[in-house]
This record gives sequence, structure tokens and C-alpha cells, in this order.
Amino acid sequence: MEKLLVIVGCTAAGKSELAEALATRWTHTDGQPATIMAVDSMQVYRGMDIGTAKPSASAQKRIPHTMIDVADPWQSFSAARFAAMAEPIMQRHRAENRPLILVAGTVLYLRAILEGLFEGPPANPEIRQALAAQAEKNGSAELHRQLAQVDPVAAQRIHPNDLRRIIRALEVFQLTGCGISTLQTQWQAGRPRLDYRIIGVARDKTDLNWRINQRVGLMMDCGLLNEVRALIDNPQGLSMQAGEAVGYKQLIEYLAGSLPLDDAVEQIKIQTRHLAKLQRTWLKRFDGVTWFNTQAGQPATELVGPVSEALMQPTVSA
Repeated sequence: MEKLLVIVGCTAAGKSELAEALATRWTHTDGQPATIMAVDSMQVYRGMDIGTAKPSASAQKRIPHTMIDVADPWQSFSAARFAAMAEPIMQRHRAENRPLILVAGTVLYLRAILEGLFEGPPANPEIRQALAAQAEKNGSAELHRQLAQVDPVAAQRIHPNDLRRIIRALEVFQLTGCGISTLQTQWQAGRPRLDYRIIGVARDKTDLNWRINQRVGLMMDCGLLNEVRALIDNPQGLSMQAGEAVGYKQLIEYLAGSLPLDDAVEQIKIQTRHLAKLQRTWLKRFDGVTWFNTQAGQPATELVGPVSEALMQPTVSA
């Protein structure tokens, strides 16, 4: 069995719980549990613990975790930086034949690890401005239609409402005369192949929404408001990325006096459910996922048996 496992699913589906249960079973020859890598754009930040649903201190003590608390909240962070930091960790585990479980909270960061980031030609402000003006006049669907004509593969991968990526794909085509999907394929052909399995935790929408609402309430009970207050009281403040995180943004607005607390909490629930909807859309386009369905009220840890059995089946390579 390959030593790299990826767990995907919507927020609050139970990915971390399943990873922890699997890690204690999937041990190295020295008896150490598998390492869990948090592939999450917000768990990288120190001091942002409750609102990002980081693994508990006890879980991190029992099971090795990595890519958590690697940046200060006033620093900007990116998928490219994450991939650069994660790559040597993955190489070391591979060299030592140690099992590694990736818990994917942020799909972009996961793609950066598994597929790499194709940077392409530098941005061209004139082209971008012209394309943005077209989008403002005719809508993003029109630009998506143009992209489908010149690069149908990229158009299939990019959602019609994802204006930023549509503009970048059209920009690359105008600058190079070649579709970004073709350039990405050529670039990726030179990267070392990774052998991994991807499993997904699937939940009914109603069940997931209930879990999200319950988790937001628990976060508030555990002191999320005080955590946010401490972050904004720091003279170094928060980066734009950290300050926009769901849960933090809404409570920052409350502390600024622009939103009642009850409304802020309700907005956290709404925005988290919206995030789950977006994740569901992104993950439908993610290839090679073996999905495991859970019943309402069923903890993800009950998937350990079926997942373990599936992992013994022949390897899926990427």
C-alpha cells in the first residue's frame, strides 16, 4: 500500500476525526502513528485555533501533525508558499517510508501539492484590465464562453463564475498563443510522479448543515470571541487573508460595532454553509476520489473499517 493518503470532504464533514483514527492504525515500523499534514489555508496561522478547527492539543500530542502554526497571523500566505514548505516534508516521509495523511481543507493548496503550481508568463495589466472591463459589461459567462473556444479543457475545469481564473487563462492564451491547460500538462510531465490514494467523506446536505451549525455554536462556547479579540488587539494586526477568514471576519465586525453578536454568529453559520457548497462543487471536479457516505449523526470514525479495507486494494497512481 502506498504511503500517501489524502482525505477530502466539505468543512465539518469529519475529515480530521477520520485522519486521527486512521493514523493510530497506520503505523510506521517503529510503532509511530502516521503523520497528519493539515492542508488548510488558515490552520497555518498561529493563534487562530478555535475558529479554524485545529486538531486539539491532545491530538497533536498523540499523533504527529505538520503544517500547523507555521506563520504569524499578520503575515500573508499563499498556495505556492505552502507547497514549498510541504514538499521537503513529503520527500522526507517518502524516503523514510513513513505513512503520511493529508487532510485537505483547502482544495487549491491540495492541488498545489499534488499537481504543482504552473506560474506561466508574468501578469499583463493591460490585458487583465481589458478582460475585466469585458466581464463588467457582459458578465463572466461571456469570458467563459471565449475560454471554451480557445481552451476547452481549461474551461471545463474552471467554474463560469470564477472570474479570476478565467481572466488568467485568457491572459495566458493571449500572451503565449497556447492554452494554459496545454502548458500545465507539459510542465507537469517533468514533475516526479506521486503515488497516493484520495478518499472522501460525504455527508447529506441537511446533516452537514446541522453539523456546521453545531460546530459554530461549540466554537463560540470554547472562546472564539476572546480569540478574535486577542488577535485584533495585537499591534501587528491581521493580514488581509487572515482577517477575511470565516468566523474571524464576522466577529471582527461585531467588535468594531458594525454587527450585533447574534447576527455575527448567524453570518458565520451562513458563510460556512456557503463555503461547504463551494467545496462540494470543487470536489465534484476532483479526479480519483473514492467516496464514503455517512448516515445522519454517524461519526466519521466509523468509516475506519471500510476505508482500511479499501486501502488494501490496488494502488491508484497519479
